[in-house]
Amino acid sequence: MISTEEQILVAAKNVFHRSGYAGARMQEIADEAAINKAMLHYYYKNKQQLFRAVFMQAFGKLAPQLNAIFSGTEGIFEKIRWFTADYIDFVVENPYLPSFIIQELNNNPDFAVEFMSHDGKPNPQPFIDQLNKEIAAGTIRQINPKQVLLNIFALSAFPFVAPVMVKGLLNISEEEFEALMEERKTLIADQIIDSIKI
Repeated sequence: MISTEEQILVAAKNVFHRSGYAGARMQEIADEAAINKAMLHYYYKNKQQLFRAVFMQAFGKLAPQLNAIFSGTEGIFEKIRWFTADYIDFVVENPYLPSFIIQELNNNPDFAVEFMSHDGKPNPQPFIDQLNKEIAAGTIRQINPKQVLLNIFALSAFPFVAPVMVKGLLNISEEEFEALMEERKTLIADQIIDSIKI
């Protein structure tokens, strides 16, 4: 049997997934968790605090996956494919996170400090070192490894930061958007690999 707090976090994730951060209401989360609103406020004073808890829980699952990729023994190209697929899968499961993270990082410096001081935060240094070794060996072209990481993050995350704009601009349905995101798991990896291989 899960605790009340765990029950709240599961309910909150479901509501945030369904309604987004802006559309979610504390009463809706309380109803989903089958508790009264007073009990919800006992654990979490406001929606922002609750969302941060949901985020840190989700981030706690993603970070070990990314660190396993960064520090693994696989080749660079395999790591790029693995990273892109895992990252997009994570955001598909948690579509409300990217826009909230951007908003919080811009408006609440304390959140940025908390986020970056997390014990299990991803450490891309082994991946950067591996890229530098491949560059020195002449197996991939000269490029700043940090640009490779930025390209992966940017190409993977952007559609989820502004999904309404993307769907409106491309005149596509939610189903078409989801299909495009599935396709991007291999498309982005192919593009990045093609841009660095010799």
